[in-house]
Amino acid sequence: MSAVIEVDALRVRLGRREILQGISCRLGVSGAGKAIGLLGPNGAGKSTLIQTLLGFHKPSAGRARILGFDCHTQAREVKARIGYMPENDSFIGNMTAVAFLRLMGEISGLPKAAALEKAHEVLFHVGLGESRYREIGTYSLGMKQMAKLAQAIVHGPELVILDEPTNGLDPAARQRMLQLIKEMKEQHGMNVLLCSHLLTDVEQVCDEVVILKDGQIVHQADLEAERKSNRRFVQLDVIGDDRGLAAALREVGAEGVSEAPGEWRIVLPADVEIGSLWRVASRERLQIRKLTHRRDTLEEIFLKAVGHIRRTPGDTPAEVPAHGRL
Repeated sequence: MSAVIEVDALRVRLGRREILQGISCRLGVSGAGKAIGLLGPNGAGKSTLIQTLLGFHKPSAGRARILGFDCHTQAREVKARIGYMPENDSFIGNMTAVAFLRLMGEISGLPKAAALEKAHEVLFHVGLGESRYREIGTYSLGMKQMAKLAQAIVHGPELVILDEPTNGLDPAARQRMLQLIKEMKEQHGMNVLLCSHLLTDVEQVCDEVVILKDGQIVHQADLEAERKSNRRFVQLDVIGDDRGLAAALREVGAEGVSEAPGEWRIVLPADVEIGSLWRVASRERLQIRKLTHRRDTLEEIFLKAVGHIRRTPGDTPAEVPAHGRL
């Protein structure tokens, strides 16, 4: 089955530095309407990967493909099928929004009449219909973000690359942006590559995630499968001698990792009741100070991948990358 994005032993050198160091992955294999999260600390190579997929950087080795087309040798075919929302503003400030979107639609290959029609339609869709005749230079930050999204989808691309789409948005505008991204993939069948430093955004809208560090892929995760697993995540803080707690948890089918003395992250399978933790604590003569449900599983994946925590509950020793050990 073909992938939306495929990179094979990809190396990209900028000056004397090799930014991407032989990365390989296949993303969006399961078909249209998928969202892929691109994560990594500053300097990991995320922007270089995006620019390479857009055809702006020539690989020094390996190759990158989008929708089956080579990003370097078949750049015209690639660019006809993708939309791009950059992190930084790239507007013509004295143009109205509708004129700018019409121009972007025409550049993307739409006939003039169709480009104008789509410009009006998309601006209403993102909530800028009443402001479409205003100059973009007069827009607020939130409105500019929506205008950037509009120009990325005006031509109906198969893949949309979004670089920090919720930057600077207030909570309501951020939720509106995330809802639009969900609609793009679920209702319009668009594939999305979302680059964001906000893990909650990625967890909310993405089906899979790839994590870069120092120009290498350090983790890939299927978030869709994780959501279907029905596992529950618990933060448990106890007082007392907890050296036997890990073994006691395994006896009832749970898995726990101690972050610090008395502080535990625990995975409960669907068939293990939360009450079993109280019984385990009682047998181990531990006093429970706090017990709360958690939802930051993607944060754990990220921190483990970039080496800030040793492991997460449910890992086997083989699953812990060498660079992730403390």
